[in-house]
Amino acid sequence: VQLQASGGGLVQVGNSLKLSCMASGSAFGNSRMGWFRQAPGKEREFVAAISRLGSITQYADSVRGRFTISRDNAKNTVYLEMNSLKPEDTAVYYCGAAYYQRWNIGSARAMEVLEWDYWGQGTLVTVSS
Repeated sequence: VQLQASGGGLVQVGNSLKLSCMASGSAFGNSRMGWFRQAPGKEREFVAAISRLGSITQYADSVRGRFTISRDNAKNTVYLEMNSLKPEDTAVYYCGAAYYQRWNIGSARAMEVLEWDYWGQGTLVTVSS
């Protein structure tokens, strides 16, 4: 699975942004998809994840209620809609695919970087105050 993230940019506090991640290959529909982010000087952290059919989602506490993850399997694309953005949301955002793993969305393992099989190149989101 090859992943291509896009949609990052510079936004002001309180505004919204929608990220997209397009996957190539036939494994997308059988992959759990997720978003992680990495701020300067910090480790990559979990943001959100979605099940293969899109019926189950999982969020980090820091973004729950502000961010929404969704997917369109017909377009091989996963989205991250980000609202009420804060300066602390500034980071490079990475999409990930878990194809070989057997854990379920909602589990602690879904939040671990090493549990994901494939990564996109990242897209930078900068929230200015």
